[in-house]
Amino acid sequence: MGKYLVKRVLLAILSVIIISAITFFTMNLIPGGPFNKEKAASPETIRLLEEKYNLDKPVGQQYLMYMNNLLHGDWGVSLKTTRDIWTDISSKFSVSAKLGGTAAILAIIVGVVLGSAAALTRNRLPDRLIVFFTTLGTAMPSFVLATLLLLVFCLKLGWVPVWNAESPNYVLPVIALSVYPMAYITRLTKTSMLDSLNQDYVRTARAKGVPRGKVIFMHALRNALIPVITYVGPMVAYILTGSMVVENIFTIGGLGSSFVTSITNRDYTMIMATTMFLAILMVIANLITDIAYKLVDPRITFK
Repeated sequence: MGKYLVKRVLLAILSVIIISAITFFTMNLIPGGPFNKEKAASPETIRLLEEKYNLDKPVGQQYLMYMNNLLHGDWGVSLKTTRDIWTDISSKFSVSAKLGGTAAILAIIVGVVLGSAAALTRNRLPDRLIVFFTTLGTAMPSFVLATLLLLVFCLKLGWVPVWNAESPNYVLPVIALSVYPMAYITRLTKTSMLDSLNQDYVRTARAKGVPRGKVIFMHALRNALIPVITYVGPMVAYILTGSMVVENIFTIGGLGSSFVTSITNRDYTMIMATTMFLAILMVIANLITDIAYKLVDPRITFK
């Protein structure tokens, strides 16, 4: 297992480097720059700003300088706000992490429960209702659902207050963010659960008189979770940093909305930092997912 982990860590580092290179060079190929504004600055001002932030150097040299600074823990400063990027990311990620973490936990728990219930009541009323609502959940984009929730429960009914940074209410944003992954996990769990229930080892356990609950939870569900784990790893990383649409609709000052703003402002350093942060989270989530396979199914070997 040690050799496998070393191999995966090296591949993860290579993946992050490739992502950083693609993002950096593609970003610099787009016409324009971070100092282009509606009120044009003088050529001398732009020259001095580019010299200050090393934007006057060749793109390849800029990339090497950026990666060298990153290896030393220096994420740079925002080209628009001049604030330290790591301080900015850590403060905004705490909001996104709370929102995304709650949504991910809700999606996993409810999705696994509903998927198991649908498999155990196949072709009956509970199964049909679950299939209907999960199909609706996967078909409805998150920005449509978020807008509907905001319109109905905040503006029309007034049951939930509008987002306030001093006393935040995460109910509606969590629901909007968790519905799609919840529906997808439900469908995955149902399909895997049905396959597990038809396996020989489940029939053998039933023939031996093993209690029904033990057959379901210790045998069928445990093996049915492997496809769910495959989806959950990247899903959690994406939800934690990719909730930009929901954050913008509810005006939540998280990392997702900050990423959208940085793209609009062509804030190169902030775009790179957010992309790198997401890439690191993604490779860590994939590594944890692979380790979780072994915990769920001891028969899996790392070779």
